[in-house]
Amino acid sequence: MLGQILKARGVVREGQIQEALAVQRRHGGLIGQCLVELKHCTKDDVARALAEQAGLEAVDLAKAKPEKAALALVDATTAHTYGVLPLRVEGKTLVVAIADALNTAVLEDLRFTTGTDVRAVLADGEALKALVLQHYGAEQSLADAIAEAARAVGGADLQQAAASTPVVRLLNSILHRAIKDRASDVHFEVFEDEFRIRYRVDGALYEIEAPPAHLALPLVARIKVMSDLDITETRLPQDGRIELSIDGKPVDLRVATLPGVAGEGCVMRVLDRSAVSLDLEALGLGREDKERLVALTRLPHGIVLVTGPTGSGKTTTLYAMLSEANQPEVKIITTEDPVEYDIQGIVQVPINEDIGVTYARVLRTVLRQDPDKILVGEIRDQETASVAVEASLTGHTVFSTLHTNDAPSTVTRLIDMGIEPFMITATLEAIVAQRLVRTVCLDCKASYEPPEEVLLELGADAERVRGARFHYGKGCERCYHTGYKGRTGVFEILMVDDALSDAILARSSTQELRRIAIQAGMRSLRESGLALVLGGRTTIEEVLRETAG
Repeated sequence: MLGQILKARGVVREGQIQEALAVQRRHGGLIGQCLVELKHCTKDDVARALAEQAGLEAVDLAKAKPEKAALALVDATTAHTYGVLPLRVEGKTLVVAIADALNTAVLEDLRFTTGTDVRAVLADGEALKALVLQHYGAEQSLADAIAEAARAVGGADLQQAAASTPVVRLLNSILHRAIKDRASDVHFEVFEDEFRIRYRVDGALYEIEAPPAHLALPLVARIKVMSDLDITETRLPQDGRIELSIDGKPVDLRVATLPGVAGEGCVMRVLDRSAVSLDLEALGLGREDKERLVALTRLPHGIVLVTGPTGSGKTTTLYAMLSEANQPEVKIITTEDPVEYDIQGIVQVPINEDIGVTYARVLRTVLRQDPDKILVGEIRDQETASVAVEASLTGHTVFSTLHTNDAPSTVTRLIDMGIEPFMITATLEAIVAQRLVRTVCLDCKASYEPPEEVLLELGADAERVRGARFHYGKGCERCYHTGYKGRTGVFEILMVDDALSDAILARSSTQELRRIAIQAGMRSLRESGLALVLGGRTTIEEVLRETAG
């Protein structure tokens, strides 16, 4: 392990490793980064240890002089996108500097595009980026990459077109820009006489330069090749995964193809492991709400549900809670479809329903592994819900998600699934409903007094904010002229107390459950959103769009 390599080299002590591991459990990230941030060692120390761990030679780029013949084998787009610097050619082998010791997928791609064997050496990421810029200049623009690919694929058959260097470069450019723009999804959409590419950034879709329609087939085919999918199968949807390192950062791409009337399109979900924050502080919780979630991570048994629509940040909240609970004396096992982010010290099990590895089946096996806390990625059916209840009753804390509109309606959903009310009251501890709202860009933030028609949209909540000054973003280069940069969570936390238990046993309506919960101190999604508006964090339009009155 990296910490032990550094300890054997005399760079750090055991106490410093344990301190870094505690920071990693709370906030996520890599152990090497934590040690550097705590000033227990330098980046160079970590680079040398990573090289030893991966069996790679470490290189000091300040003393390296890349050969022209080596630089000529790799184009600028590939060098910028993958964060690689060709150094020299040794016989039939190209030696390249990389910043990520685990970035073996890039080496495979380089073998394919250069036609040579490729050997990697490890270098500092910042120095590598500076030298790539020095030797290759600025990255090729997306418009130029589109024009080059459009010229190149002329009369080539699909397999040749997908493997052609210009198409490879174009896809690299699209992905590199998506990561740079903080996109969560990249949509490739095929129409009768048009090919459209859109990025989803902070929950909103933005269209980028449109490639010619004849590039749709080779680009989607290239994506399928990288995802190990069957490029000849265009009638059935397919799911795949691509592991890449872009700008030296590990990125997972989840690929889903979909046959349409005009042709096959696909969506790539971007999971940038370096961008996720596994810290409850970063979720946007108020002090009281954060204390509640911390208390929930320490429960000896019971069920905690996080609810909301797709893309509302449920998984991130659960990961942050598990990171809070992740201590050496606590055994945590997760069952997920798919496993989105790796967390050090937690056993993570992927679900694969195609071969019968379902949530319910894995959950029963997990109970025999003596866990303290269990994460079930999603409760989809009665069988999974029943096993989760059983796990809770046998002394485990179970965290999971459900797709419901708010916290009180989750109880109704569980009853609809066939879970008896007395079982719900015996096991359910809390429900966290959430949404994500875009935050106002700090670089172009401005205040204004809202007109009366905006306040009228708030209905009964209008009086709470009347007379206050609201904020919005004017639009600038930093936020791509949207006025928003980043997102934060809006939360509704329902704690199951005696009064609520009695109402659940009486099969009370969702409205009655909501009334009792609010009486006990629950703050609704709309109220939480308005608090963010009054604090200048988001706009009234975002809160109206994401929450019901």
